[in-house]
Amino acid sequence: MNIKAEKKQKIRYRIRKKVSGVAAKPRLSVFRSNADIYVQLIDDNEGKTLASASSKDKDIAAQKGTKSEKSKLVGQAIARKATELGISKVVFDRGGNLYHGRVKNVADGAREGGLQF
Repeated sequence: MNIKAEKKQKIRYRIRKKVSGVAAKPRLSVFRSNADIYVQLIDDNEGKTLASASSKDKDIAAQKGTKSEKSKLVGQAIARKATELGISKVVFDRGGNLYHGRVKNVADGAREGGLQF
């Protein structure tokens, strides 16, 4: 593993020490690759994913726009799925990424969709 990846992994571990999700208030985990962005609602007590969304979903991938614009759509999609499950509050886990750009757009989209964190 290169130095940059090791630093990001240490940051990820540091965040996960503090952030934990339960069924009533799950963890909104963000994974950002170069091309796509993925989000999950995770119940850490059970170790289960309650809902997920990504920029590869058919309705989002069909949209034209930049990766940042699609990130906002992913945030809105996960908020929609969360409200269907009766979830309104989440704990945000940026996954070692800076709270900036696409990660911030996911959070903004989720807030617009009605999630609180």
